Amino acid sequence: MTRKRIVLTLLHRLAVLAYVAFALFPLFWLLKVSVTPTSLLYTEGIRLWPSRASLEHYAFVLTHSSFPTFFLNSTIVSGATAVIVTIVASLAGYAMSRFVFRGKYWIVALLLLTQMFPLVMLIAPMFKMLSPLGLTNSLTGLVIVYVAFNVPFATFLMQSFFDGIPKDLEDAAMIDGATRFTAFRQIILPLTLPGIAATLGFVFTAAWSELLFALMLISGNQATTFPVGLLSFVSKFSVDFGQMMAAGVLALIPACLFFLLIQRYLVQGLTAGAVKG
Repeated sequence: MTRKRIVLTLLHRLAVLAYVAFALFPLFWLLKVSVTPTSLLYTEGIRLWPSRASLEHYAFVLTHSSFPTFFLNSTIVSGATAVIVTIVASLAGYAMSRFVFRGKYWIVALLLLTQMFPLVMLIAPMFKMLSPLGLTNSLTGLVIVYVAFNVPFATFLMQSFFDGIPKDLEDAAMIDGATRFTAFRQIILPLTLPGIAATLGFVFTAAWSELLFALMLISGNQATTFPVGLLSFVSKFSVDFGQMMAAGVLALIPACLFFLLIQRYLVQGLTAGAVKG
């Protein structure tokens, strides 16, 4: 039995390692191409690592392209969308979890209905609504669209976390003299840090990588986000793979840093919820 258990453990770990290698290989290839000099990119053939590494693609992207502007625009749009959606979803999710009111079923149905339509068919109505307001070529209009489409799912996500917290906690606080908002802010929100972190991460990632609305609603480089900006490396007769991969590697940095920042709060929230719940 001991030998069989050892074999099963080894097979399980090998399967996990194979899956991790399969999942990370595209990222490794992204990094490999980004440091391959242009002179070797099409002549060296398929190799796991180039015979000579260079940062020329990164230098070009940072100094001779509009990528820094695209990068800044994506950071502003994604950060603003994540914060706004999380605040709205927290309040809406709490209301959906704690209160019974007329029309609640229809509100839930409408929120679900918004997730069923293909985004492509909504481009024309969105453009028609935003164009008279002067929001079709601005970061503000893009944030409004992203908030509108991310609030429904984020609300359901936060509601599930509020449903897992006993109502007795806030009832006890209100008996002691706290208002509902005080109980919500001082007792319930600290216990929902996992939900807040998960919602922030989901919305930030969705806004950071969104291409369709950014492509259709933005036409000038001053408001272009990086997913659309990557298309600038594709010309009519060629594709600058080295520069595109370098830009892709740079675009991964904010998302990685963001998740590193919220990871600590995520772990703290899970621990607090396990102890106090």
